Formats: sequence, structure tokens, C-alpha cells
Amino acid sequence: MKALIVEDELIAAKRLQHLVSELAPEIELVGHVSSVESALVWFGKHDMPDLIFLDIQLNDGYGFDVLDQLEDHCPVIFTTAYNEYAIRGFKYNGIDYLLKPIDKRELTDTLYKFKKSLISKTAFTEISALQNFKTLLNKEYKKRFMIKIGNQFNTIKVDEIAYFKSEEGSIMLYTKTQKKFPVEYSLDQLEEILDPFLFFRINRKYLVTVDAVIEIHAYFNSRLLLKIIPKPEEEVIVSRERVGKFKEWLDV
Repeated sequence: MKALIVEDELIAAKRLQHLVSELAPEIELVGHVSSVESALVWFGKHDMPDLIFLDIQLNDGYGFDVLDQLEDHCPVIFTTAYNEYAIRGFKYNGIDYLLKPIDKRELTDTLYKFKKSLISKTAFTEISALQNFKTLLNKEYKKRFMIKIGNQFNTIKVDEIAYFKSEEGSIMLYTKTQKKFPVEYSLDQLEEILDPFLFFRINRKYLVTVDAVIEIHAYFNSRLLLKIIPKPEEEVIVSRERVGKFKEWLDV
């Protein structure tokens, strides 16, 4: 297991490193950063760790600012000298909330809670994967969309669609013939009702089909740059967190 420490007080960071090494030697501390800016740079260059020790009040902002900039993140143990942020902390997948100076016994309990959650999550994931596979075999996915054009309604079949894109608060359907129409669904909803073998969510803005992807290029920060048709005006990037799943999806 790998963990990152985000802490702007050097003495507090060294104490935490010492305690974690003593109490949980199986956790590899892969880095220590001391600000919001340096944390975001670190996440841009490295894979997500299994755990983050996150100080809430940093010199250039709040630890929450780091999490808000990440598309997804691992469990977090918050550390702070103040207790007024406790409730907010648990909204960010917080395992626990430790007041500084960190008490050895409290950290022991928190690390136990973290390890217990991993075991439970692994068992749950295995069961869910089997259930999801059975569901996929029997599930009926959406085959067409009814689109309003002026005062008329037309039907767009799923096999005519190239991708869906989020644009200024609306979701647009792009066809293979370079037409686009608004749809009354969110990308999250579309992921649920469309066949996952045909559609993949590459980032917050795009849900693409296999046929739309014509070229794939390596991109910095371990991401992928796609060439899709019809061609958008902007670069289309597979987010770092989704690259692995994207490669699996294409290789099915």
C-alpha cells in the first residue's frame, strides 16, 4: 500500500512519517508535499496512492482544494490543528479526522479502520463484480433517442451516434454524420442506459463510442490523446484515472 503526506509543517510531517512507519510498515510513504500547488503537481505526475494524509489548512489554501481538483481520489485521513472542519471532511471519503499533535493511539485506531475498510471493499467488489456481470447479460440497453427539432420529433438510433459531449450545462448528442442535438440526460444517466461495450466515459465531458475513435496517442501525465470523428474543436483527452479501463474496453 502506498500513501502520500500533504502537510506544511515539517515537524508534524516527520512525526507522522515516523508513526506510520512504526505502526504500519506495510504502508510505503511515497511522498511528502507541503502545499495545494505542490500536491496538484504531484498528482499530475504520479498514480493515485492508496491513502492520503491531508492537512486541512495549508499555506496556500485548504486540503479540500486539492481534492476538489481531482477527478477521483483514494481514501483520506485528515490531519489538522482545528476541529471545525470535521463534518466537511467526511464528505470527501474521509476515513478519520485527527487533531494535531497526532496521538499514537488514535492513529493506530485510524489505520486499523482504514485496513478494515480495504478488506470489506475487496470482498464487496468481488461480489458486486459477479452480480454486475449477471446483470449485464440480461439488461436491456437503450436503442434509440427521440430528438425534438423545431416542432417535430425525430428518432436517432444508437448505432448512428458517435459520442455525447457536455457543453455549457447541456448534453449534446453527436451523430456520425456530424449533426448534433441536445438530449435530456446527464452523462451519468447515459452511462447507465447505454451498452458499456459500445460506449465509454473517457472524462467528465465525453462519452464516446468505439466507432468514433480513429487514433490514440500517448499524452503527458500518463493520459491519452484521442482523435475522434466528427472532430471537436478541442483536444479530447482520456483522463489519467480512466486510461486503464479505457484500454481494457478497447481490447474486449
